[in-house]
Amino acid sequence: MSDKAEIWKAAEDAVVAGDDNTLARLLREHEQMLRTEQPRSSWLGGLTPDYKDRDARAIIVRNQYFESWEQFSGFAAQVKDASSPVARFERAVDAVVAGDATWLERTLRDHPDLARARSPRTHHAMLLHYVAANGVEGWRQRTPMMAVQIAEILLNADAEVDATADMYDGGCTTLGLVATSIHPKLAGVQQPLIDVLLARGARIDALGGGNGARIVNSCLANGRPEAAGYLAQRGAPLDLEAAAGVGRLDLVRSFFSPDGSLGPPATIAQLKDGFTWACEYGHADVVEYLLDHGVAASEVLPRPHRQTGLHWAAHGGHADTVKVLLKRRSALDVRDGTFSGTPLDWALHAWRERRGADPAAREPFYEIVALLVAAGAPVESAWLSDQEKTDPRMVAILTGGKL
Repeated sequence: MSDKAEIWKAAEDAVVAGDDNTLARLLREHEQMLRTEQPRSSWLGGLTPDYKDRDARAIIVRNQYFESWEQFSGFAAQVKDASSPVARFERAVDAVVAGDATWLERTLRDHPDLARARSPRTHHAMLLHYVAANGVEGWRQRTPMMAVQIAEILLNADAEVDATADMYDGGCTTLGLVATSIHPKLAGVQQPLIDVLLARGARIDALGGGNGARIVNSCLANGRPEAAGYLAQRGAPLDLEAAAGVGRLDLVRSFFSPDGSLGPPATIAQLKDGFTWACEYGHADVVEYLLDHGVAASEVLPRPHRQTGLHWAAHGGHADTVKVLLKRRSALDVRDGTFSGTPLDWALHAWRERRGADPAAREPFYEIVALLVAAGAPVESAWLSDQEKTDPRMVAILTGGKL
């Protein structure tokens, strides 16, 4: 076996099957590649196993969501017994993930207890949670086109719409997991899933997105601004952070006293996080208001990468927000705490990410890079790489030419 793709696939198959012998052999034969390279996963969710542990069993236990090899071994033995509740639940999960509505509906009629059964894995998810494709096994993080019908089948079978599961520090509801997940969004069913869950009584005010946060806030922190905005329209409660992140300047103003000071129940943490998301998602009017009410233009913000607002505005392709921040003399040479990149570095990274995409998606970054360079942003020679040289327009901007 010499082809990298074949090796990655064999390792992933071993993780899913719990085959520690095969995985141990692959780790011995291809240690450097498996431990240091980031493959393109064959798992439909796009996730990849982490092979940094030196022990094959530890890798399997973590990716299978168990606390010990002994727990996983007991689980694996039960799965082999087709008549066991564990085996039946696992087959039902596969049906949910695959969108096999016919099999699932028939099986729930024969075994109605499955609708409220829980996985023995550490996340303790019910079948309904798996619809969200979020926080469960990597190979199961995918959303079928039939996801809305699958959710309705489970709810008709008496699945508990607001049951919580234990991923992301616990308290996760299906609504919260759906709203913060990339997979329903990519499948084009995120809003329809939100609608069916709300129609069946899901609490929009629950702290269901994980980490003890409100759902809208969780959406913003997970890069799901469309879901955040939609939930806000549907009546989700908004604190200062959420109001700023969805661009509700009218509500943002309500958290400040007539003298311009921050009033309860708003907090400084909400102010800074709200400013972060407003920059990331391009709410220039909110950004300008918050700059007038306690946030410094060059402030290094605590979440998620200790970056400035200019980093996020540049990365998000929001020229109007970049202009607001440059007008307030936001620092151009600050490096974030995770990737050690400047705002210009973030803008170029986002531009490269869109290579091959619709040209309209790349267009804002030419203006943003020009704005940053004109303002004095330092240009590193390494950025004038082959990638940039293939685009004379970007090279001209980086070397001092006009847009």
